[in-house]
Amino acid sequence: MSTVVPWLAHYDSGVPATLAPYPDRTLVDYIAEHARSRPNSPALLFKGATVTYGELDRLSDACASAFAALGIRKGDRVGLLLPNCPQFFIAQFGAWKLGAIAAPLNPVYTEHELEGPLRDHGIETVVTLTRFYQRVKQVQPKTGVRRVIATNIKEYFPPLLRVLFTVFREARDGDRVRVKPGDHDFAHLLLVNRGKTPADSPPAPADPAVLLMSGGTTGTPKGVLGTHGAYVMAGLQIKTWNATALRGVDDVTFLPLPMFHVYGNVGVQSLSFIIGCAMSIVPNPRDMADLLATVKRVKPTFFNGVPTLYIAMLNHPLVQKGKIDFKSIRICFSGAAPLLADTKSRFESLTGARIVEGYSLTEAMMALCINPAKGTNKLGSVGMPLPDVTVRIFDDDEGTRELPQKEVGEIAMRAPQVMREYWNRPEETALVLREHLVDGVTQQYLHTGDLGYLDEDGYLFIVDRKKDLIKTSGYQVWPREIEEVIAAHPAVAEVGVAGIPDATKGEVVKAWVVLRAGQTVSEADLRTFCRASLAPYKVPAKVEFRADLPKTMIGKVLRRALREDG
Repeated sequence: MSTVVPWLAHYDSGVPATLAPYPDRTLVDYIAEHARSRPNSPALLFKGATVTYGELDRLSDACASAFAALGIRKGDRVGLLLPNCPQFFIAQFGAWKLGAIAAPLNPVYTEHELEGPLRDHGIETVVTLTRFYQRVKQVQPKTGVRRVIATNIKEYFPPLLRVLFTVFREARDGDRVRVKPGDHDFAHLLLVNRGKTPADSPPAPADPAVLLMSGGTTGTPKGVLGTHGAYVMAGLQIKTWNATALRGVDDVTFLPLPMFHVYGNVGVQSLSFIIGCAMSIVPNPRDMADLLATVKRVKPTFFNGVPTLYIAMLNHPLVQKGKIDFKSIRICFSGAAPLLADTKSRFESLTGARIVEGYSLTEAMMALCINPAKGTNKLGSVGMPLPDVTVRIFDDDEGTRELPQKEVGEIAMRAPQVMREYWNRPEETALVLREHLVDGVTQQYLHTGDLGYLDEDGYLFIVDRKKDLIKTSGYQVWPREIEEVIAAHPAVAEVGVAGIPDATKGEVVKAWVVLRAGQTVSEADLRTFCRASLAPYKVPAKVEFRADLPKTMIGKVLRRALREDG
């Protein structure tokens, strides 16, 4: 296997090949430092209210003390069924200060979907928003959950908004609940433990910090176990890479992405808290009016999004009319799903803010490939590996033979922060964490299940998921290539492509298309459009027009759901 790393020659000026040795610190240490040196500086911006670093440190101390009094100990898993809100961070740091493991859960999970992780991960404590309280109580008898702690979304609203919410929305939205005997109110726990500090047993970088769910869209959901050190490594890598676009403590990072996802939880959170800047958190990215109002209010400098969010913003009337000022944004990041070239160019031309596309996965704990902040951004590429991240391409049959430049195979990553394991799944862990011989030294690589290639400069190009590969008449077809072509049609807003069964060809290509408002195009017209850029076997055999496409909460189009619909 070659040790050549051509991407190093294309790093922006000042970005080193390695950041080792990494500091012997955790995010808990960074929060404590900011609370001592700048206690009144904003840590969280939420719906017009501010939580300072001093407040976050004190509130999480009180939370840790409350958790300890309830019997939560080092190594215990604390489930967080919360949207983006201050309570998430208070509970997370409260758990961490005891050495417990935070286990963020998707708030849209059904009872059935909640049962698996609650049971399999041995979660005995759940902090939940009041509107999800009944769901937790319904599933509780099927799990080992012993403690349920409820919190109302309004607790950290500014005063006027809190009053309006109480009068007009609290009951309607299901947030007004009566906590049952034996359960706990989060605000009350913080109040009675105000001023208390937990026993002095801070977590170490090698200690487990988080269980993030992975695999829910392509297979059995699994818990990815990450360490405290992974947060610091990822945050420092991202900070160093974007140094030319960052202003330090004066930055405002924008987080409309859920904290149960690695992008927000590890990527944005780590960067923000290591810098010590303010993080603007948006509880519901689908509420575009609130999201755009937040942009106007907080004036973010580092915008983080996913392709569907950028598309939604582009299509919003206020944006199209030039009513939203994006001038504060110095850089935009896009990840979690492929960014179509048309979306990138339209957003950049509209706002003047550069979007850099990156690539990682939950198991990598934000070990990133990303385009340079100032240097060349190659069209269609997700960039190059960050310092201390290495990418290799292996054959996608056995995964043992390294492939040369520009040859498509399975992407494998090596970095110091990759996951420790899938929780209690040693066999599945062994399938993705594999050892390879490099210059006589055995090294562990994370096999991603994604197909791609490296070019001569070390830029990574994602072709597709191995499981999404379409095989038609003996040909291999990658959905993203077709999606790129269709998305370039002026009438198309969104597109998803997948293979569907065919008696003659095995599979054929089908496209599901959402049109832009006021636009029309026929199936025949789209097929003709595709023929100008695609070989005949890649042209969709069928096109279905829809009002929307099925997506994960992070905004990734669910090709599996499209296939199941036929």
